Amino acid sequence: MKRPGPLLTLLAGLVLGLFMLTLNATSGTKTASSSYSEASPSASPKAPAKTSPTPSVTPSPTPSPSKPAVANANYAGRTDDDAASVAVSVRDGKAVAYFCDGRYKEAWLRGRVNNNGSMKLTAPNGAVLDGRIEQGKKITGTVKDEGRPYTFTADKAVKPSGLWRATAKVRGAKIDGGWIVLPNGRQTGIVTRDGKATSAPRIDPETGAVTVDGQQLTAQPVTP
Repeated sequence: MKRPGPLLTLLAGLVLGLFMLTLNATSGTKTASSSYSEASPSASPKAPAKTSPTPSVTPSPTPSPSKPAVANANYAGRTDDDAASVAVSVRDGKAVAYFCDGRYKEAWLRGRVNNNGSMKLTAPNGAVLDGRIEQGKKITGTVKDEGRPYTFTADKAVKPSGLWRATAKVRGAKIDGGWIVLPNGRQTGIVTRDGKATSAPRIDPETGAVTVDGQQLTAQPVTP
C-alpha cells in the first residue's frame, strides 16, 4: 500500500488552515458585535422640561395720607351787630367754635370742614354755625342761637389771638371758662360755675394765666 504523498499532506494542511481561518473570522465577528454592544451609549436622559419663570408681582405703593383741602388756622371776630364774638379753630378738616356775648350767652360748637371751606357746626344746646372760609383769610357766616341768627365775620388770627379755655375745680365748684381774644387785643369771655354763667376776668394772652375766685388757672388754646 502506498503511503500518502506530500501532496496529501499539503492538502490536509490547507484544509486545516481554512478551517482555522473560518473559526477565527466567526469569533472575531462575535467579539466585535459584543464589544460594540457594550460600548454603545445608553439612551440619553430626557432634558428637564423648561418651566416658565414665575412673574414677579410689584407691590402697589402705599398711598400717602391725603392732606385736608383746608389749611389749619384760627379765626376770630365779632357779629355784625357787635353783640357777641365768634372764634373758630380749624385742624385737619375739623373745627371747633365758640360763640360768646361776654355776659351769659355762649355756645361751644363742633363739626367738619368740607373741601370747599364750608362748615356746619353744632352745639349741645342746639346752636348752629353755618360758615365758609374765604380764601383762607376769614370766615363769614351765621350763628343761630335760641332761635336768633347772628351774622359774623372772623378774620384769620395769629396767637395770642384766638380761642382759649380753662377748666378746673375751685372751692368745690366746677369752673369752665372760655375766652375769645381778637387781633386788636379785645377779649370776650364767660366763666360758668356749676353751670351758672358770669363774665370772665381777663387772661394774659401770652401765657393764658387767669385768676378765678382767687385761684390762678391757666387757659389753653383750643383745637378740635
